[in-house]
Amino acid sequence: MKKIFIYTLTSALLWGAVGCKKPSEFGTTNNDPGAVRTPIVGALLANVENNLGGYVSTGSLAGGSYAQYFSETQYPGTSLYTAPATSFVGNYNGDLEDCQNVIGLAQSKNSVAVATILQQYIFWVLTDNFGDIPYSQALQGLKAITPVYDKQEDIYKGIISKVSAAVASMDGGAVPGDLFYGGDAASWKRAGNSLIMLVSIQASKKVPGASDWAATAFKAALAAGPITTNAQNFAIDYPGDSFKSPWWGLYNGRTDWAESKTFTDYLKATNDPRKTFTGGSFSDPSITDGGTVSSDDGVPYGVSRTDANNYIAANADWALIQRADKRSAGSTVNVITAAEVTLATAEAINIGWVTGDLVGTYQRGIALSFEQWGAGTPSGAYLGNANVTISATPGDANAKNIAVQQWVSAYPDGHMGWDIWRKTGYPVLTPAPAASNSSKKIVRRYIYATSEQQTNGVNVNAAIARETPTAGTDSQDNQVWWDIGLGK
Repeated sequence: MKKIFIYTLTSALLWGAVGCKKPSEFGTTNNDPGAVRTPIVGALLANVENNLGGYVSTGSLAGGSYAQYFSETQYPGTSLYTAPATSFVGNYNGDLEDCQNVIGLAQSKNSVAVATILQQYIFWVLTDNFGDIPYSQALQGLKAITPVYDKQEDIYKGIISKVSAAVASMDGGAVPGDLFYGGDAASWKRAGNSLIMLVSIQASKKVPGASDWAATAFKAALAAGPITTNAQNFAIDYPGDSFKSPWWGLYNGRTDWAESKTFTDYLKATNDPRKTFTGGSFSDPSITDGGTVSSDDGVPYGVSRTDANNYIAANADWALIQRADKRSAGSTVNVITAAEVTLATAEAINIGWVTGDLVGTYQRGIALSFEQWGAGTPSGAYLGNANVTISATPGDANAKNIAVQQWVSAYPDGHMGWDIWRKTGYPVLTPAPAASNSSKKIVRRYIYATSEQQTNGVNVNAAIARETPTAGTDSQDNQVWWDIGLGK
């Protein structure tokens, strides 16, 4: 984030210090007549949308590891809770800045709205990973070289406000470069409303009241119309060739990641037919070419390298993440799905935010997830399983099964899976047996990169001072704002 500011500032000082002419005073002498001088909105949006698939796929491997969707094989580290110190500079200098350029160009109301929705989705992922991050003063160039770290609650409110305004502003204008919906405003409105619902419900433990801002935003977005069918999913269909699904690249030469035994054991315990598609066999000769050999033989989670290697050596059918045809070069990556939105609605009914058919909504969410995977229709036996069924009477007794179905339906999006577990405590997860961190606890947040101390020390230290429960210590055991830990 700072690098672009530093370079801009250095350039400005250089021109002033040496007393030479400014670039504008050279006329057109050094202009390349073939160069593009104005950013191309379609190219910027297409680039961000192409990258967005990474936020919910290979870019979310760490979150998916903490949620125990995934295990590591040859080189375990993330699943053993090594310090998750990572930089978000690239996100700000890249996708977020591209969105900001589209917003600034204001080519059409719809292009601005789409860029805003994309940008706020990325901010959501980043704040859920770290907690407090630069937001209100971010992306302002020289106006804010060292932006403040906003409190996550304020970021959540900002996301909801900006996405709501974006949805309301959309008209029939064009959205050049739109890879998701081809510029269709109605589809983008549904996606924006769905994002508001998911962000709002994520805050429900901290802002539980049916009249509080989170519930109010949820109800407004639900009334305005979210995603309700899989045909409306906020998803990108990768064409293959030069633009391949990020999941395809995960096994293009290496097989370091596996489906976790935690996840496969749950699917097997409930006889869930989605297990046919969520894992692909290592023995499938078409690992990256769309093979259809499935596996529900998950690799034990959080074990040492020796134990992991011994397991995969003794079990040739161990499960890779998704069946190969679900992660082919030309496959679809879902960002927000009808199943996620519908199960969020069931949760909202259960906690008293909205009224409706609790059981029917919940079962429809499960059915949408089955359909998304191509797993048919959930049977009465499945829906009646003690680990699946819920009561028609709203209350705490339903919380576990609703949360676990959200966890299953969000797979393989590690961002969502980790969010669900941190907010609800479900499913109940056992920390890695070979954990390498001193607390031996599952990671609850990323820690800030050391480069932030060097370039924005005052503001990052202010954020660290607000961390809980151990204020003043930038710890992976601390909790983001909406994560109330054992207080669940």
